[in-house]
Amino acid sequence: MFKGSLAPLLRYWRNIGSAAWLAIDSIRAHKLRTFLTLLGVIVGVASVIMVGAAIEGLGTYATDSTSKVFGSNTFLIAQVANAVSRSEYFAKLKQNRPIRPDDLKYLKALTGDTILYSAYNQRVEDIRRETLRSEAASIFGVASVLPEMREMNLSDGRFFTDQEERSAQPVTVIGSEVADTLFPNACPVGHTVRIQGLLFTVVGVLEKLGSSFGRNQDNAAYIPFPVFVKMYGSGQSIAIFGRSRSGTNLDVASALDVTRVALRARFHARPGHSDRFDSLTPEAMQSFITQLVGMISAVVVPVTLISLVVGGIVIMNIMLVSVTERTHEIGVRKSVGARQIDIRRQFLIEAIILAGLGGMMGVAVGALFTMLLAKLADLTLTITAQYVVMGLAVSGIVGVVSGWYPAVRASRLDPVEALRAE
Repeated sequence: MFKGSLAPLLRYWRNIGSAAWLAIDSIRAHKLRTFLTLLGVIVGVASVIMVGAAIEGLGTYATDSTSKVFGSNTFLIAQVANAVSRSEYFAKLKQNRPIRPDDLKYLKALTGDTILYSAYNQRVEDIRRETLRSEAASIFGVASVLPEMREMNLSDGRFFTDQEERSAQPVTVIGSEVADTLFPNACPVGHTVRIQGLLFTVVGVLEKLGSSFGRNQDNAAYIPFPVFVKMYGSGQSIAIFGRSRSGTNLDVASALDVTRVALRARFHARPGHSDRFDSLTPEAMQSFITQLVGMISAVVVPVTLISLVVGGIVIMNIMLVSVTERTHEIGVRKSVGARQIDIRRQFLIEAIILAGLGGMMGVAVGALFTMLLAKLADLTLTITAQYVVMGLAVSGIVGVVSGWYPAVRASRLDPVEALRAE
């Protein structure tokens, strides 16, 4: 009884295996034609892999950049902290009040026991040492507590102290690129550099950070904020980084709420009205990045998959040619008892094998080119299982769809007419 129930299943898989071997024999007999047929699928799947790697790499790069700029538990307060369009930027600029150094002093006096604050302002300036020059470096005016708020590891020396900040000492911590440019054969710590005509003593050198949102973070110098104000003035508005002090058990959202309440009181914001300042957290930035990457993926990936449709059309044409070439063979098989389903299965499996083989080769080609581009162009490209599965799945669907019509056409051939064909 048990053996009898397995017989149909065994027969079914035996027929599948027989059809697969016939399809493989046909593919091996026409190697060049098979390769040319597969080119469309190979290119299509490789494009999916490479585009997917670029999209995932963009997300990874943006996340890493956010971590470099913000740290993990830091928030930002500014007149305009985030704007996705020019109109939104000017709307916030019109609605919000400028953030002044006095506002920072107010926050420190009111909430400084629970939250660390650092002013943050920037200018672009050449940094000089004798005849050497680091061009267009970013000069940041910050507080001595900034390393406690962001990941700022030093390769040499130290960050400037609170005492040096309060007494407006001309000291600086420089980026690795500035150090390599101005001190190619010496340790920079203890030496002086010139920024806008003023001499600064180098007290530390940051580890290499790379770029963040297109900005080179290694061509930079950090100076005490009071010194920055003496050199450039406070400007129309400053930004403020904030982070809860250790031991307060405040998360980013709670620390930001404490700061918002204090600033709303200072700016006389009425209950129910929006803040007259802008804020940004790593979570909000990450959410925006995820949304942006999702939008790019929703547009680009379907366009890339169109190339697989072209590959499917090529497979269908070749399968139709194959049916014509093998008409006599089909007639012989039908005359010895092959059913329509057997003929249909043979050609359908052949189309699926073609598309699957093209899909696997496309994955290999896409992965190879992705790794080469990542290495040669120093790009962040991440190959993920999601896009590999997508490429293989779509190539399989293309095989079924493109092979169905030729398979049906072959199965419906009249055996007598087919036997007459040569």
